[in-house]
Amino acid sequence: MDLNRYSTMLLLFIVLFLTACQPAEETDEVQLTVIQATPDKYIIAEEYLQLHPEEKKISSRFSEIVLQDAVPVPSSIQEKPVIIAFVYPSKQISDYWVRSLRSFKKRMDELHISYKIYDFFSKSGGIDIPKQEEQLKDALALDPDYLVFTLDVSLHRKRIEQILAKKRPQLILQNITTPLSIWEGKQPFYVGFDHAIGTRMLADYFLKESTPDRPYGLLYYSKGYVSAMRGDTFLNYMQEGNGPPLAGSFYTDGKREKAYQATLSLTAASKDLQFLYACSTDVALGALDALKEQNLLDTVKVNGWGGGSAELEALARGDLEVTVMRMNDDNGVAMAEIIRLQLLDRNDEVPT
Repeated sequence: MDLNRYSTMLLLFIVLFLTACQPAEETDEVQLTVIQATPDKYIIAEEYLQLHPEEKKISSRFSEIVLQDAVPVPSSIQEKPVIIAFVYPSKQISDYWVRSLRSFKKRMDELHISYKIYDFFSKSGGIDIPKQEEQLKDALALDPDYLVFTLDVSLHRKRIEQILAKKRPQLILQNITTPLSIWEGKQPFYVGFDHAIGTRMLADYFLKESTPDRPYGLLYYSKGYVSAMRGDTFLNYMQEGNGPPLAGSFYTDGKREKAYQATLSLTAASKDLQFLYACSTDVALGALDALKEQNLLDTVKVNGWGGGSAELEALARGDLEVTVMRMNDDNGVAMAEIIRLQLLDRNDEVPT
């Protein structure tokens, strides 16, 4: 499939580093307002490696392992199956979480590791918190060896700190690439794609392709980590690069319908929008729904975030202008390789 005639595809390869930021409080409100970035107590990957230079070689070597063929572990090292619980906000159009879990299972099979998986799925964007609370309780009641979770809203952080204090299960935080400084000395494992790097790619694209006299709109995720890293970072890049003015911004809770409504409000308030910056797949598709309805697809550009199947189809149709693609298979492979190295008692080869 040739997508060059529609837009330039920006490719973002996996960055396995640390992650987590102190997110803003969650809210169900959708607001049209200019939201300024605020400093949070997290450490970006480059800063963390400066603070921990020993991690540079470990991370580099681990990245090589992820890209190589699987090396099966001897059957004699396992006395019982590894139990892994996945608590995932995977009920969304983006197939990031589903692909990660699929590739994790495939790599575990290739590694000849005996395992049992319990998966708990919920909606994205911090809008399914009560359900996630129950799912976390159910997952921890299973006494798993590993818990794969994420961090987006403030309540996630509270639960993560409770798990860190107990030191079991071992915690893998997914889709986060910055560690909380307050967790220094007791960090969990982190796996994901660097939101700031991807945002920088998209900002560079729009700075190059946009004109300074027409405004743009910003469609946030929910109030929390993803919005801060993708949305606020983009806003800062545009301001630093003397980009076009911001007409307004919405929190959408990562929901397609809210993004649709937000786009209608933005186009009504500003008749000369040149692009909408979307913080996730579902948000981008909701924006496209509204633009199609108003016959504005040729006038207002929209980006994707992740490069999953739905976004690739939108690119092929010429609806979506550009996206940043994550190599989702690498994400699952990385988590499986963490477990392999720990089974082999090679913990010093696992990057934080």
